[in-house]
Amino acid sequence: MAVTIYDVARHAGVSPRTVSNVVNEYAFVSATTRERVKRSIDTLGYLPNLTARNLRRGRTGMVALVLPEPLHIPYFSELSAFVLDEVAKRSYTAVIEQTDGEPERERALLSANDRGRLFDGFIFSPLGLNSKEIASLAVKAPVVLLGERVSSGPFDHVAIDNVSAAKCAVGHLVALGRRRIAAIGHQPYETGETARLRTQGYRETLEAAGLAYDKRLVVSTPLFHRDNGAEAMARLLALAKPPDAVFCYNDLLAVGALRTLLRAGVRVPEDVAVVGFDDIEEGRYLTPALTTISPDKQAIASLAVKQLFKRLDGDAGRPVDFEVPFRLAVRESTQGGSEACEGPPPRPKAGRP
Repeated sequence: MAVTIYDVARHAGVSPRTVSNVVNEYAFVSATTRERVKRSIDTLGYLPNLTARNLRRGRTGMVALVLPEPLHIPYFSELSAFVLDEVAKRSYTAVIEQTDGEPERERALLSANDRGRLFDGFIFSPLGLNSKEIASLAVKAPVVLLGERVSSGPFDHVAIDNVSAAKCAVGHLVALGRRRIAAIGHQPYETGETARLRTQGYRETLEAAGLAYDKRLVVSTPLFHRDNGAEAMARLLALAKPPDAVFCYNDLLAVGALRTLLRAGVRVPEDVAVVGFDDIEEGRYLTPALTTISPDKQAIASLAVKQLFKRLDGDAGRPVDFEVPFRLAVRESTQGGSEACEGPPPRPKAGRP
């Protein structure tokens, strides 16, 4: 027979109302009583009726994690695992929605929620819409935005400093004595904000090192997938003076680039050093293992979920931009010694209006 709230009340020596107050996390219960009730809940194995609790709060008990690419893209699958874990800690369900970066799909998802209240809130990685377009939809549920396809707006935002991270990667290659450093992954179009920031860091590092910027060494790609990296690396190897190092804007591009280098008989890192971005598990098991920028994906997930639930619990403060740390994980594809640089610890960015 299932354990009831009355069983817990008898075991803890309190009223059923007190048990309900503890389960629903109401503040007006003393710490001693709260701990006694929690011990009784654990001892008896009581499972609260979460559906009923959420209905009383006017909630569905579900939040949406909205991604621009499918889960077979390793970065998003790894990030999703952290988000799902953080949401589950709060006795909620996370539903993953895939938009393929299409503006209409992103718009429809947010609009449909306002009509039918599918989700209590969104952790949203937009690609087709910018923050102003999302704001124009007058979304009633809390939204926390991920990535760099956004600017200051009415929503909380979690990201890494892509310019600094790119400087870290390219600076590592400069420190190794590389002088013809290529970049794979630039995206000059409107939705390529992340790529443009990484290009900015690449160019600023070259300038600081006194190295000339050569546009022939910067290869644009429509996507950050393995085949794009392989094709871009083939173009670079066809140059009269090929590069001696490559900064790839994500690890999948680097995987493709390494495959092309291997097939061409080019030694890595002796002839060409390679750095990626994202620190996906696949990169650690390549031969050679991939040097990469490692963003703190767990911190991204933790901050995003924490901020979303603060909004769900009534925090109406100004929107916050959170900056999460990164580090350079140095491995065999550059043979560059220990980690050379890292970003700051998680923090809100200053200057948000």
